[in-house]
Amino acid sequence: MIKPRNKAPEIDINLVNDTRWKFSDQKAENFVMILFYRGKHCPICKKQLEELQRKLHKFTERGISVIAISSDTEKVAKETYDEWEISEIPIGYEFPIEEARKWGLFISSGIKKEPDHFIEPGMFLLKPDGTMYWESIQSMPFGRPGFNDVLAGIDYI
Repeated sequence: MIKPRNKAPEIDINLVNDTRWKFSDQKAENFVMILFYRGKHCPICKKQLEELQRKLHKFTERGISVIAISSDTEKVAKETYDEWEISEIPIGYEFPIEEARKWGLFISSGIKKEPDHFIEPGMFLLKPDGTMYWESIQSMPFGRPGFNDVLAGIDYI
């Protein structure tokens, strides 16, 4: 688990638009928000990311860069991007389970049509230098912070 005021591990990940996203290349004015989600199999993730899409401009206005990341395969992540209403959110895929553990994320074993293993939700707000500022980690798909609450917290900061 990464504690506040400590450096987070570098993320260098493929995006569904066939580009790469690297934390150290980000030029966020205030923060970078990294949102880890369970994957395409999760209806709560769909709802959360579509809400983020609707509020993305509110984050951008506050100088915050955003990315959403899952451990889904490239094929599944691209299907997610095409089927969900999330066209403006950078979507990273194939985040390694070993890397997720470094972030303190919970790992679940799939049942039914879920992947064999996948990461549980987490939201991280990092300063532009990669220092952890705020984190929220869930062991289940429920109880994620609402984006209005996150925005209110950012405004307070």
